[in-house]
Amino acid sequence: MPRLLVADDDEMIVDVLLDQFTREGFAVETAFDGAEALRKAQTMPFDLILLDVMMPKLQGWEVLRELRRDSTVPVLMLTARGEELDRVLGLELGADDYIVKPFSFRELLARVRATLRRIDYDRRNVAPGSRIDSDVAVIGPLEVDRRRHQVSRRNEVVALSQREYDLLIALLDAHGAVVQRGDLLDQVWGESWIGDPRTLDVHIRWLREKLEETPGQPLLIRTVRGAGYRLVSPDELNPND
Repeated sequence: MPRLLVADDDEMIVDVLLDQFTREGFAVETAFDGAEALRKAQTMPFDLILLDVMMPKLQGWEVLRELRRDSTVPVLMLTARGEELDRVLGLELGADDYIVKPFSFRELLARVRATLRRIDYDRRNVAPGSRIDSDVAVIGPLEVDRRRHQVSRRNEVVALSQREYDLLIALLDAHGAVVQRGDLLDQVWGESWIGDPRTLDVHIRWLREKLEETPGQPLLIRTVRGAGYRLVSPDELNPND
């Protein structure tokens, strides 16, 4: 039974989502302010968090920022604010998706289930031929351990969100070749995903900030104009690059 945290200061919305998700087979915990949401998210296991932006005590942005210090739990932002800057901010802070109020429960349920399916698949399956020689791929200063679901840089573990990890694996599986933008969106966000395609660029930038020595002059994740992105192959770099 998937465990879900619903955090929103609107009691009517919380009550409706609690009832509807419970009917759909979810175990639901609720929070009515940001401080309560952060406390529960840090002390209880959840498979996914629905997080409102405008909440008392701590805003959703602040909760998300704190969570992303040490957690990769998927977070879907629920908000009445649909401006582009708000969407970009949420994605930059590590939100996995962003849905604007008012929304239909069926759409929200579909997005939640799609996110959970993707994560479950990533944890259980590695496609044939997707490894580079072994469970551990070494590319310059990076070490990607698929078996442990862990990425290290110069022997220090790097905390990646689930989406960032999926994006890195999608690039890794191309063995140095360019991956088209549309293909990356399909592989990482799912073919049925509907959203701003610029979320890909935001996640690439965030991934570079965590993995590159100089994010503004990336050596590992290269942009190919008019096409997409590629992760350099192991023989293009040495561990000291």
